[in-house]
Amino acid sequence: MRIIVPMAGMGKRMRPHTLTVPKPLVPIAGKPIVQRLVEDIAKVCQEPIEEVAFIIGRFGKEVEAKLLKIAESVGATGSIHYQDEPLGTAHAILCAKEALKGNVVVAFADTLFKADFKLDTSAEGTIWVQKVEDPRPFGVVKLNDQGHITEFVEKPQEFVSDLAIIGIYYFKDGEYLRSELQYLIDNDIKDKGEYQITNALENMKSKGSVFIPGQISEWLDCGNKDSTVYTNQRYLEYIRDEEGLVASSAQLTNTVIIPPVYVGENVVLNNSVVGPHVSIGNNTQVSGSVVSNSIVQENTKIDNALISNSMVGNHVVYQGTPADLSVGDYNVLRG
Repeated sequence: MRIIVPMAGMGKRMRPHTLTVPKPLVPIAGKPIVQRLVEDIAKVCQEPIEEVAFIIGRFGKEVEAKLLKIAESVGATGSIHYQDEPLGTAHAILCAKEALKGNVVVAFADTLFKADFKLDTSAEGTIWVQKVEDPRPFGVVKLNDQGHITEFVEKPQEFVSDLAIIGIYYFKDGEYLRSELQYLIDNDIKDKGEYQITNALENMKSKGSVFIPGQISEWLDCGNKDSTVYTNQRYLEYIRDEEGLVASSAQLTNTVIIPPVYVGENVVLNNSVVGPHVSIGNNTQVSGSVVSNSIVQENTKIDNALISNSMVGNHVVYQGTPADLSVGDYNVLRG
C-alpha cells in the first residue's frame, strides 16, 4: 500500500499561522495535521504501508525532513515531490506519478477523519464521503440503489447530491489512475479552469470501474483558525485516555489541569488554569493565566492572560487581556 499526500497549497485561510510553516504541519493535539492524517489512514488499511509520497511546494529542507520522519513513523519510506503551479487536484496527484502503482490511497492534507472500519482492498475504488448541509463548495457523488457511485460532480451550484467527497480515495490499480490523470493533462481537459480528479474518476467509471463510498463517523476540517481549534478539541476527546498527554518533563506549579489537554516537553505552567481542550507545544511557558479550547505552539510565553478559542504560534510573547486570538509566529503583544 502507498499513500499519496498532496499538500502544496499556500494555506491562505490559515494565515498568519501558515506564513512560516505549511498548513499540514500545524499541530493538532501535539502532532502535525499531516501526521495525524497518515496515522489514521494506516489504521484503516489492512496491509503494511510501503511508501508515503508527499507532494509539496518549495517548503525547504527542514520541512522535507519532518515529512520523511512522519513516513518512518508508520513504517514506510517517504518520498518528496513538487507541485510548482496550482493546476488542480489531478495535476497535484500526478506530480507523484512514480508512486502511483499497486494499491494506493490518495489523501489531501487539509482534512482529518474518524472511521470505525477496515479498508476493503478488494474493491476497485473507494471514495470517502460525508453528508453536508451545503454541497456547493465540494465535489459530490450520486449513488444508485446498489450503493455504487454513478456520478461525480465538481462544486455543483444547483443541488445534485449532499454527499461531499472529503478528499480521501482508495484505488486498487495505481497505474490505471496514473494513465487517466495523464490523459487529462495530455488533452487539456479542465473543469473550472483546473485539472480535476473528479474528471478522471468519471472517465474510469464510464469504462466500467466500480466505485463505492467509504463511510466515516466524523469529518474534521482544518481550513481556518476556528475549524482547526475545533478539530484540536475533537482529537483531544478521542485520545483523552492515552498515556503521556502531559509530558513527564513538564513543570506544573500551583496549576490546575482540566482534561483533556496535551502538554509538550519542557513546558512550564505557573499559577494557571489550563483546559479543557488545550494543546501546548514544547518549551512554552504560561504564567498567571487561564487557557481553554486553544492551541499554543512551541517556545511561546503567555503571562496574565485569559485565552479561549485561540491559536497562538511559535516564539510568541503575549502579556495581556482576555482575548479570542489568532497570533502568528514571532509576535509580541502586551495588553
